Amino acid sequence: MMMVEKKKEEKLLTVPPFECAWREDLKFREAGRGCVAFEAFACNDVTLVFRENVGSRGYHYKRDSSPHYTIILGSHRNKRLRIEVNGKTVVDVAGIGLCCSSKFQSYWISIYDGFISIGNGKYPFQDVVFQWMDSNPICNVQYIGLSSWDKHVMYRNVNVLSLKHSLWRNVGFGDYLVDDDDGDEVDAQHMMDYDKWGLRNFLESWELSDMLFIVGVEEKPVPGHKAILDASGNFSKLVSSFIIKLPSVSYLVLHSLLQYVYTGWTQIPLDQLSSLRDLSRQFEVTPLVKQCEEIMERLKQDEKLFDTSKNVELTYPCIRPHCSILPSLPISIERLRELRLTGQYSDVNIYIESYGLVAQAHRIVLSLWSIPFAKMFTNGMSESKSSEVTLRDVPPEAFKAMLDFLYDGELNYKIIESGALLLQLLLLADQFGVTFLHQECCKMLLECVSEDSVSPLLQVISSIPPCRVIKETLQRRISMNFDYCISANTDFVLLDEAIFVSIIKHPELTVTSEEKVLNAILMYGMKSNKWVGWEVVDELIKNSNPELFGERLQLVNDLLPFVRFPLLQDSLLEKLQNSNLGLHIPVFQNLVNEAINSVKCGLARQENEENVRFQHRRSSYKELQYICDGDENGVLYFVGTSYGQHSWFNPLLAEHKTLTITASSPHGRYTDPKVLVSRTYQGTCFAGPRLENGNICSWWMVDLGQDHQLMCNYYTLRQDGSKAFPRYWNFQGSMDGKSWTNLRVHENDWTVCKPAQFASWSITGSNALLPFRYFRVVLTAPTADATNPWNFSICYLELYGFYR
Repeated sequence: MMMVEKKKEEKLLTVPPFECAWREDLKFREAGRGCVAFEAFACNDVTLVFRENVGSRGYHYKRDSSPHYTIILGSHRNKRLRIEVNGKTVVDVAGIGLCCSSKFQSYWISIYDGFISIGNGKYPFQDVVFQWMDSNPICNVQYIGLSSWDKHVMYRNVNVLSLKHSLWRNVGFGDYLVDDDDGDEVDAQHMMDYDKWGLRNFLESWELSDMLFIVGVEEKPVPGHKAILDASGNFSKLVSSFIIKLPSVSYLVLHSLLQYVYTGWTQIPLDQLSSLRDLSRQFEVTPLVKQCEEIMERLKQDEKLFDTSKNVELTYPCIRPHCSILPSLPISIERLRELRLTGQYSDVNIYIESYGLVAQAHRIVLSLWSIPFAKMFTNGMSESKSSEVTLRDVPPEAFKAMLDFLYDGELNYKIIESGALLLQLLLLADQFGVTFLHQECCKMLLECVSEDSVSPLLQVISSIPPCRVIKETLQRRISMNFDYCISANTDFVLLDEAIFVSIIKHPELTVTSEEKVLNAILMYGMKSNKWVGWEVVDELIKNSNPELFGERLQLVNDLLPFVRFPLLQDSLLEKLQNSNLGLHIPVFQNLVNEAINSVKCGLARQENEENVRFQHRRSSYKELQYICDGDENGVLYFVGTSYGQHSWFNPLLAEHKTLTITASSPHGRYTDPKVLVSRTYQGTCFAGPRLENGNICSWWMVDLGQDHQLMCNYYTLRQDGSKAFPRYWNFQGSMDGKSWTNLRVHENDWTVCKPAQFASWSITGSNALLPFRYFRVVLTAPTADATNPWNFSICYLELYGFYR
């Protein structure tokens, strides 16, 4: 669940050039740590300032003398990303296209003790653009200023989020502004408890202790835990017995050592520092020894560095502050794993009913992560008194995977091979309150899910409360890939009614035609186990009347108004008007008639403009259909017209490039990407060979830009003047430019057989319904030219399909 620090709909905020807007509510809850998510409308220079106190509107960040961070998105006319510290530039990297003057774009910026992360997207902590660590962090920045440079910048939906232990705690995998109208006060209390939970709760606690220190001449008893101490240093010789006597050690020194081990932080009077160093050296708590010695050495060099009247603070350097509990403590993960395997110092045997012994575990380690486990072992009931615990209705393999996580703080990525095991592990993590594991499972589950598996997975987790975030994300995933998800298989008809309704109503529903939405509703209504269009349903309903839909008839009636009939072609509307569907389903007939009448009367009427059924979906595709070789209907030509705004111009020569073409070989006289979209014949143009993963290949790649995707159904090539005719090559698509999907495989293809020849191929099958940002043609075997067999020689490339 996303924990939102502040959430409210905000009015549009326009910041004039060279000014900075400050508000009391735009501040991190914890100084130096927080995240701000916002939307901005600007040509360039979206600027945010982070400082300790609020400034004035007339105050500009360039004149600030107090410690502050400044982050500029789209500087240098939207070509760079900059970070400044106290007005001095420390980061200046390429960041072309970060800002947009035609629409609002979403961004987020997080700061954690000088670690700055920047993202260009709607969902915080995803779509990371850049990260940077300040070696001398400003830890008191708290207030956020919204600024501009030489042009007005508009801001809206500015929200400040808190960072709690783990970045993934705050990640909403669906929309990050999640209303928690369910009112789970128990869950909220659990999260509050978990924020305060950890090994610190067991510092000098008699709960779960299995050893005792007898300290000083007064022989003060101090409890401890063998597994934790043995994993933090070399206690092996001493912890073999129950009692350790330290008559020459004061309680204050032992307390500081234990506090450092159990919490990662301690303090001690300066005159006791050497005693703490000696005790740490005796038990080989190396990080603490090193820190003590560093402070003592600095003290020798300059006594004025320390105030002898105050305590010295020592903190374990946490390398990964956001990941989990263990990295923030001076505990050896390797040693904990060894204890897990050997069962040394184990104080509880865990059995699973009908399975047997599953682990020889340590109560303190399990309780470190899990409040339910801690309560089980300390509630005075049978589980807390017995050395054996039997669990029921727990999958053994998933439980073993959870134990592995509890001992090393990392999720075993091998379990990706089994989606069922990952889901079981997620449910176990929720059952036992292992919040960090639950977050990692959510993240991994969403990373490995595909469009083919999204509907079955959504069907499984739809009724599981801990999976609410995953459920919302999967609904969005189906909505944004609607064509493919309803065409690849019919699993969507098995979804819960509320889930299907949410998908149809989803604001980001993306379709190539409203006919797809109509077909999906009809298929869902009749629970079809095979794909059918409305024409088939029309024939079936002739005999069965509306009874074809059975108990889902009312749902069909409720969902049909969400089909935007006025956007359908006139010829299709006439067919629908005369269909059996209209005769037997009155609401269908009314909607079709309304659409036909609106077309006849014109769509410009104000009441139609305000009716959502008459508006194009903001995420809909534009169809760019192949007509003939070399036509002006393709995507690359469309980009060259600035998306239909003016006459054509080579898009790779434009001032603001939204299209990129690269080759497998370096840019040169005869390897020139501009040629492929120049629409002029070039006698010599090729991509040369390179070695990838041990294999020779040559390729041309198109990047449509981060804001654009294409569901490709046709593509065209033109051979240059050579006879290096390709025979074996693949046409591929990708979302990240790294993982590629074959859209068409050419093997012994003799289509191209003469210089300067055009050739085009269709893309069929379910992959033609998947949107991609990147496309490439890649040689998989030598061409017909024996002289330069790996030169991919083309001077023209065009793509077609549904573009957004």
